[in-house]
Amino acid sequence: MINPAYIRSYKTYLKLERALSANSIEAYLSDISKLVQYYESINRKPTIKEVSYQDLKLFISWINELGMLPSSQARLISGLKSFFGFLLLEEVIDLDPTALLEAPRQNKKLPDTLNIHEINAIIDAIDASRPDGMRSKAIIEVLYGCGLRVSELVGLRLSNVYPDQEYLRVIGKGNKERIVPIGGSALKFLNIYIQESRLHIDVKKGHEDYIFLNRSGTALSRISVFTMIKGLAEKAGIQKTISPHTFRHSFATHLVEGGADLRAVQEMLGHSSITTTEIYTHLDRDYLRGVITDFHPRT
Repeated sequence: MINPAYIRSYKTYLKLERALSANSIEAYLSDISKLVQYYESINRKPTIKEVSYQDLKLFISWINELGMLPSSQARLISGLKSFFGFLLLEEVIDLDPTALLEAPRQNKKLPDTLNIHEINAIIDAIDASRPDGMRSKAIIEVLYGCGLRVSELVGLRLSNVYPDQEYLRVIGKGNKERIVPIGGSALKFLNIYIQESRLHIDVKKGHEDYIFLNRSGTALSRISVFTMIKGLAEKAGIQKTISPHTFRHSFATHLVEGGADLRAVQEMLGHSSITTTEIYTHLDRDYLRGVITDFHPRT
């Protein structure tokens, strides 16, 4: 039913891009195995493209009947969403059958973020004398300065940059387009990379419009960005688990902590729902109690 090559690619993605532990990776792969077991129990072997939303709803009913706890169901559904999201990103499937799949509500946990000193330490760890030094600086500045996903970063094109207006045109999840402002520092290093470093690369046909290129002159891969960031974090002596997404989380967290409007942050991140963005508000009970005390007319 599921091509083993997809599993291997997904495992590499979890290890390198998601920076998950061996146990976590095993748990994600176990989620896929449970789905396979379900299809075996009903004597069906659909291709990966034939897995439907209705199938998955029946699968959830099946694991519920087996006595799986709601918390475990939520984790399993999260794993399936991750897998099919990966397949969609890799263009193995055209539609994500888990898009409308609901799980028991769980408390959201904010991922690791970097403070400004840690971000500066990572930038300072870049060897500017290396041929790819300015590219690395531009990547870090754009990830943190614009809050892009790594897939959006590597897909960024020269024709997407509007330096006079100081914004980028970004193609996000579901091929949705959004406009993202780019700050002075990020724009400065991006322009230096484009106008100086990138000019010395022999660009391969079909990759002329991609901004970030590898040594071979083709578009940079997501894994290359992850590997670069991991190396810089180690060089800077940062013990946290760092990935390209860490800069996106840091971007959003610092904006919200600085008083930015949540709706504006939602637009910049490209979240379809404000509830996704609310993870960055760090709301706790004391804060909520303070809001009631300060603003409710009957307190």
